[in-house]
Amino acid sequence: MKTYYFLGFDIGASSGRTVLGILENDKISTKELHRFPNGTVNILGNLRWNIVDLYENIKQGMKVCANEVTIRPESIAVDTWGVDYGLFAADGNMLGLPYGYRDARTDGIMDKFFKIIPRDRVYELTGIQFMQLNTIFQLFSMVQARSPLLKVVTDLLFTPDLINYFLTGLKKTEFTIATTSQLYNPRKKDWDDELFDGLGISKSIMEEIVPPGTVLGNLSEIVANETGLEPIPVVATASHDTGSAVASVPAQGHDWAYISSGTWSLVGVEISEPIINKQSLEFNFTNEGGVGGTFRFLKNCMVSPDLLGISMELILPKSAERFCISKNIKV
Repeated sequence: MKTYYFLGFDIGASSGRTVLGILENDKISTKELHRFPNGTVNILGNLRWNIVDLYENIKQGMKVCANEVTIRPESIAVDTWGVDYGLFAADGNMLGLPYGYRDARTDGIMDKFFKIIPRDRVYELTGIQFMQLNTIFQLFSMVQARSPLLKVVTDLLFTPDLINYFLTGLKKTEFTIATTSQLYNPRKKDWDDELFDGLGISKSIMEEIVPPGTVLGNLSEIVANETGLEPIPVVATASHDTGSAVASVPAQGHDWAYISSGTWSLVGVEISEPIINKQSLEFNFTNEGGVGGTFRFLKNCMVSPDLLGISMELILPKSAERFCISKNIKV
């Protein structure tokens, strides 16, 4: 049987890796080709992502693949952490280095925004947990600071979308990463007009949202020539790293839950429709996009020191409750 190769880049807040996926005889195996550090840089008191170095390491991973693999990969895909973004001008150039989500510019910003749109209304529109690092609050901090960039920006690209743009020259936003922003309305299945009106920012800076598995285009000739790879397809995978992690859980049916431990510790279930109600708001549960139009209904345990507490028992299905009991998770 034919062997298929797939080149993936999994990039977290502290490190990144280039992984070759190998599909042979209906079995998948992986091989790590290249690993590199990642992190923010303090520039004049602000935390910024060194996106140039990150991009160079991605290309280095492509070069390693081109040198080690005799059969070309079927496609390339990238996932990263959520919420952070780069801004672009009309000529396609990036407007400065992207801020890191831990930057202090969002300190106290949520309460200021809730004076424009109340907290419960924001949750009703998005179903996303409240953290000051969310994209909506990062953007509002720019509004409050009267950032001159907002006068010239024409496009906003989240980190994985930004990388895909560098690789292909095409601008799209993938569904799972879009939902982390707290700007996406899961009922309308689009960016929410009311939230952008509250921000005072035009919704036109946002890109078309595409589902996981969308072929964005081919690797540009410039990147192909530089790395030694052919202009193979670049695919918008589940671009939020947790979305990809949950998609890879070896489980069937609906009688299961997951624990994802990395920079953040998350516990939740995958459901077909978001759960947005008073209880989920009270316990600050979130509804992030998943593969196949699903939603990852989860609790961020980094935000809740008591892990899940009684909220898991109240909100999640009994199957998830039983799972958590078996794993000694408090419910």
